[in-house]
Amino acid sequence: MADQSIPETRSSEATRGTPGDPGPLASRNSGNSGKFSRSENAKNRRNPEDAEAATAPGGISRRRLLGTAGATGLVLGAAGATAGYAAAPSAAATPLTSLGSEQAMFHGKHQPGITTPMQACGHLVAFDLAAGAGRKEAAALLRRWSDTARRLMAGEPAGTRDTDVARDAGPSSLTITFGFGHSFFGRTGLDAQRPDALDPLPDFSSDHLDKNRSNGDLWVQIGADDALVAFHALRAIQRDAGTAARVRWQMNGFNRSPGATDRPMTTRNLMGQIDGTRNPKPAEADFDQRIFVPEPAASATAGPAWMANGSYVVVRRIRMLLDDWEQLSLKAQEDVIGRRKSDGAPLSGGDEATETTEMDLEKTDGSGKLVVPINAHARITRPDQNGGAAMLRRPFSYHDGFDADGVPDAGLLFVCWQADPLRGFVPVQRKLDRGDALSRFIRHEASGLFAVPGGAAEGEYVGQRLLEG
Repeated sequence: MADQSIPETRSSEATRGTPGDPGPLASRNSGNSGKFSRSENAKNRRNPEDAEAATAPGGISRRRLLGTAGATGLVLGAAGATAGYAAAPSAAATPLTSLGSEQAMFHGKHQPGITTPMQACGHLVAFDLAAGAGRKEAAALLRRWSDTARRLMAGEPAGTRDTDVARDAGPSSLTITFGFGHSFFGRTGLDAQRPDALDPLPDFSSDHLDKNRSNGDLWVQIGADDALVAFHALRAIQRDAGTAARVRWQMNGFNRSPGATDRPMTTRNLMGQIDGTRNPKPAEADFDQRIFVPEPAASATAGPAWMANGSYVVVRRIRMLLDDWEQLSLKAQEDVIGRRKSDGAPLSGGDEATETTEMDLEKTDGSGKLVVPINAHARITRPDQNGGAAMLRRPFSYHDGFDADGVPDAGLLFVCWQADPLRGFVPVQRKLDRGDALSRFIRHEASGLFAVPGGAAEGEYVGQRLLEG
């Protein structure tokens, strides 16, 4: 947990997509799956209304049908009704609500789910390749996964065996992101292509790691603003794995839903704290340098070419010891963090301070005591206190019930992105190990590090440059 986070805002980036690719909102009518060839799909993405009219009953566009269904409901089982989205042609088309209609793009320079605004629901899942599966099987799997991700993120059915779990929902900002673990390269005979940045993380004093819930050959992150859309994607990805890979571990998380507050706000964690004010912003000049791997020609230390425009993700299951935390007074909690609980303002800022007020690390009170304690979490995690180390945090909260003695199994699915974990996560975590006041109230129970390649271009699948290069 660091003093960084992504505000809960909906960005136009989520619906705008890549230039020249409007990304039509399509219905999840499983009867339409597989109807077009690859070349026809490309054409239809350029002419979305033509494609939608061609695939909808009665020539009504799929976009209009989806909107109309949201306004009038479905007529299922009635005489003459189809198994799809039935609506009278004369009914006024009403668009989906903003939550359901927002769409992130699958194809692009970077994979989705990194700079995409945080979603309300998330699933993290790691797979191990099956015994005997190698590079060929891995390539076929990533090809299947990429096609499924592209379909689902566009609001289309997963394929001919779609489960219909999300058939009446829009894309709901769904993103599906893929990565490779350290062990993947040995299993596929690609050791020479394994980046040095993927070397195992060092041990930390706060680690109480469950090896069965750590690492893995392959990693998938799923996020959406609707729980059924997120589960639908999780089930499709797991089913697509077939005999090529098996689930190693899986974790479920959540965040505040878009629109739950009266204005866009940085999210709160389960300790009630505004979590992560100082996240790097895409508009900052050095954002790409900190978060994404450069092209080989742009840097002598860029690593293998297949990782260009990719990123490295550290995943940690951090349990919060909430019973102990909630015994603290409000002042004690604020001293542990270094910020006010009410609005996230630094303790050094005074009554008029806001969340974005610059923290004064040298300010003292009347007795000469530092206003922001020396071991406050917000002080220790600042980039200027760690040689400029920075990472893009994009976590989910989790709650997995209660222990036998009633202690909540809850906390943070910590997900952070950086161009190099040895310059991002590792130095910050080492410093936290040496004296973070928050360490008494958290426990790191699972960990993973994965190489997440750049985005797939049209006609490509994620990881193709590694697996076929």
